[in-house]
Amino acid sequence: MSITASWLALAVILLRLILRKAPKWIYVLLWGMVGIRLVCPFSLESALSLSPKAETIRPEIMVNPEPTIDSGITSLNNMVNPIISQAFAPSPQTSANPLQVFIPVGATIWLLGIIVLLVYTAISYWMLRRKVATAIHFQDNIFQSEQIASPFVLGIVKPRIYLPFNINKADIPYVIAHEQAHIQRKDHCWKPLGFLLLTLHWFNPILWVAYVLLCRDIELACDEKVVKEMRNEQRADYSQALLSCSVNRKMIAACPLAFGEVHVKERVKSVLNYKKPSFWIVLISVVTCLIVGICFLTSCSL
Repeated sequence: MSITASWLALAVILLRLILRKAPKWIYVLLWGMVGIRLVCPFSLESALSLSPKAETIRPEIMVNPEPTIDSGITSLNNMVNPIISQAFAPSPQTSANPLQVFIPVGATIWLLGIIVLLVYTAISYWMLRRKVATAIHFQDNIFQSEQIASPFVLGIVKPRIYLPFNINKADIPYVIAHEQAHIQRKDHCWKPLGFLLLTLHWFNPILWVAYVLLCRDIELACDEKVVKEMRNEQRADYSQALLSCSVNRKMIAACPLAFGEVHVKERVKSVLNYKKPSFWIVLISVVTCLIVGICFLTSCSL
């Protein structure tokens, strides 16, 4: 599942470069397809599928006298399989296949990695909850706290917006509009779900890149939703609010959705240069998503 999803993730990374003028919610939709591929253990067959064989590594590899993989790409198989067969073929002196030892060890390391990431997430969330425990109600679902440095959304079932006390009053309307847009788009659910999938597939470097780009695209799509009805001077003020509330995070996090957390320079440029996409660009983007879904969410029927 992880290998198959990687092909789709690489396709999405390429499409992000091609569909530069597409609305940013299209990118998030494409990452949603990657998420489906990561959790769905089966797929429909299609003659249009571009995804290599779904079961690259079969369970029988642990007992085969000549262990091999089937990536669906002949040249890759021809390059990798001789190395695998030579390295992991059982020797006459031993009755056990080396993979019968290495695969359970690898599975144990995988589970330990999941536990570490889950514990890290739980501790981070608990520490953040402690920080905002003394927050004061501002209005509606908005609270203010002196313990935080930047605005963010926290919570899944009943999300709240938290603002620092020292925030510039002129920035507050733009910050609230941004965070409310996150809640309307259910980003406070999608981002933790994306991190949970990354936790299960932490061993896959392509999916770490995918998660970073997902977080970036979530913020770009949210900015786009907020500024599409703004005048030029309002967009300039919104950009200034982004710069004022920018956060320099060194760690990848499941939460929260911080206002100035991700790639502020790119977001400012996107906001200032925003132009409403034409009907045809939206249509082409949607059709492209459908084609990608057919090609990569299905398996080869041949």
